[in-house]
Amino acid sequence: MLRGRWLLPGASLALGAGLGAALTARRRPRGDAAEGLLARLPVVPAVAAAGPPALPGSSELTKYGLPGLAQLRSRESYVLCYDPRSRSALWVIEQLNRETLSGTSDRAACDFLEDDSVHEYHRATNADYRGSGFDRGHLAAAANHKWSQKAMRDTFYLSNVAPQVPHLNQNAWNNLEKYSRSLARNNKNVYVCTGPLYLPRMEADGKMYVKYQVIGKNNVAVPTHFFKVLILEKESGEIELRSYVMPNSPVDEKIPLERFLVPIESIERASGLLFVPNILKRTSNLKAITAGSKR
Repeated sequence: MLRGRWLLPGASLALGAGLGAALTARRRPRGDAAEGLLARLPVVPAVAAAGPPALPGSSELTKYGLPGLAQLRSRESYVLCYDPRSRSALWVIEQLNRETLSGTSDRAACDFLEDDSVHEYHRATNADYRGSGFDRGHLAAAANHKWSQKAMRDTFYLSNVAPQVPHLNQNAWNNLEKYSRSLARNNKNVYVCTGPLYLPRMEADGKMYVKYQVIGKNNVAVPTHFFKVLILEKESGEIELRSYVMPNSPVDEKIPLERFLVPIESIERASGLLFVPNILKRTSNLKAITAGSKR
């Protein structure tokens, strides 16, 4: 029988070249109003409207409202765009630096919570994960936000979580999170955008299908893969962009992380998000990062 094969548009999952871009320096957001964090993030990968768009002659059409709009959640430690269909986020973006990684926040004082800002029809519960065989995998990692107990606690909303294979969550993906933090300790800022992917796969009949498991009574979608995009602001002013994809399956933690570098275009095509056009609005200074390149 022909084994299924995952396809990431325009790239291998193991190797790829990233595009780089320069961003203006930003200060780390402190615990002000939640909207302040959104205002200070230099790159948001998807445009989300705060209310119904203004459409000429559409007052009658929208008299009873629109059934759905992009759902942004701006919290002390991150901004996310929620996907009510999958019961998880489309993307989560954080700003990391030496200050965010320092502090006395205690993970043991945090519990996973339903996000009651999401309609009850569209949100995940802890019961959905119980007995599923999947971890509640953070998108914005708790350890990224030791600077504030509230900021760390905010990462435990289930809207910031996706079903993740335990071996991946506790090993290779954890290594990527640790690597992101190490970059934040050695650079001025690191902007981290993380999200799920649902990639097509070739089945035995030679056709491509998008298939994924769901768990719990709320049918929480299990991603086939995860992406993480890192935008590095160096002290020298140099900027790098590194983009990674890992399958949601056991991954040998001994495999070098550079093997999971992919072109940013591949993530943009697969996720329906855009990063580079937004970055280019701020700078024309680009640097390519490829697997195996010298850093």
